[in-house]
Amino acid sequence: MDVQTDTVTAETTVNETASLGSADILRILATLPHRYPFLMVDRIVGIEGDRKAVGIKNVSANEPHFQGHFPDNPVMPGVLILEGMAQTAGTICLLERPGEGPPALVYFMTIDKAKFRRPVVPGDVLEYHMTQITKRRNMWWFRGEAKVDGQLVAEAEVGAMIARGAAK
Repeated sequence: MDVQTDTVTAETTVNETASLGSADILRILATLPHRYPFLMVDRIVGIEGDRKAVGIKNVSANEPHFQGHFPDNPVMPGVLILEGMAQTAGTICLLERPGEGPPALVYFMTIDKAKFRRPVVPGDVLEYHMTQITKRRNMWWFRGEAKVDGQLVAEAEVGAMIARGAAK
């Protein structure tokens, strides 16, 4: 009886995992207007609509910001961690709007309650855990936690707006 219960639990876990979406780098590039060196997310996993997701950024010593921040002690700038949070949230919002075409403009509107807990350095795998706070028409607000090896390195609330139409 215990074996059967374990099997059902394992199957349920596999089915729940399979129902979550993901986005590889090609899907992210097709969704966001950002490009290297300003693309701050390599992959997104655990997508639950526009409600929740985890963005992944593999931090490399070859990234241009490490040349000046700081050459002998490279630390990823906090503003780029916040940008990665916003890009993760923006991607899942845009993926939830199929058939509407790419946005003309995506505006990063707000950053609130930002806190930085420890440095992010080359070799770290940075995870952006994003959870929707609220949504109103074409605007979204998310709570984000950036983690490395399960340890909180930064947190913030971010807001963005998607604008359609020709950019002037």
